[in-house]
Amino acid sequence: MPTPAVHIGPQDDPQLTEAVERGGGRVVPLADAEALVVVGGHGDLPDLHDAIRWVQLPSAGIESWVRAGVLDHDRTWTSATGAYSTSVAEGAVALLLAGVRGIGRAARATTWDGEALDGVQTTLRGATVAIVGAGGIGKAMIPALLGLGARVLAVTRRGLPVEGAYETWAADRARDVFAVADHVVLAAPATADTAALVGADELTALGPQGWLVNIARGSLVDTDALVTALREGTIAGAALDVTDPEPLPDGHPLWTEPRAIVTPHSTNPSTLRVPLLAERVQENVRRFAAGEELLGLVDLDAGY
Repeated sequence: MPTPAVHIGPQDDPQLTEAVERGGGRVVPLADAEALVVVGGHGDLPDLHDAIRWVQLPSAGIESWVRAGVLDHDRTWTSATGAYSTSVAEGAVALLLAGVRGIGRAARATTWDGEALDGVQTTLRGATVAIVGAGGIGKAMIPALLGLGARVLAVTRRGLPVEGAYETWAADRARDVFAVADHVVLAAPATADTAALVGADELTALGPQGWLVNIARGSLVDTDALVTALREGTIAGAALDVTDPEPLPDGHPLWTEPRAIVTPHSTNPSTLRVPLLAERVQENVRRFAAGEELLGLVDLDAGY
């Protein structure tokens, strides 16, 4: 089996060097590489010479590289989709629970008030949770949600059955789930089709009992419509790990909105992210050397 020559850049990381070597590869300068593992950057890539046949991107969402126009059909591209599923899924369930159980509201309190959460706290037991974009993250959420007594409506690109979901809908019905779900979790990629997927109509359909959780990208939500819905009590609340704009500026109304929970794109913390990326790199280097299909193949036409 050949030993793949892999460059890591523009930043270096010893965990990724070890991952390349465990996968059967060797780390080399860019000029000598046939594969590139991208570390850092947001859409930036070095000049790729013709010998580079495979590029591993560091994130599940690749819209910054799509916007930069650097992806081409001359080589194979892989993202980290699925690599961080368990970490982000755990964070997503935590955000949903924090909303449903009133933890966000209680955490802002500055005085002991036993009645402050009356009418705010509910339960996931018996609730319908729609996961829009039930890929790796969504599928990793399902066992936890089922264990808490919820039932799951999954939305996927093609609507093929998802294990654990009582029903699966295709992506062209994504907006319809807001009328039938108690809570909605956004885990879909950022594409032209998902831009402003959630607006005033969808929030109204979700209703005053519903929580919206976004661990995907801020562009999926019309922020102005969301701020209005929260202020007016159109929905119970929103738990956001991603925002539009991002970073969320100081003084933005979402920071002080009592129905909002905002975390700084941290459901996949760096302490977990690099080891999980290293696992993906190791496996893909092994597959590259063996001539097997790589994990996380990018569909250039779909944009993810």
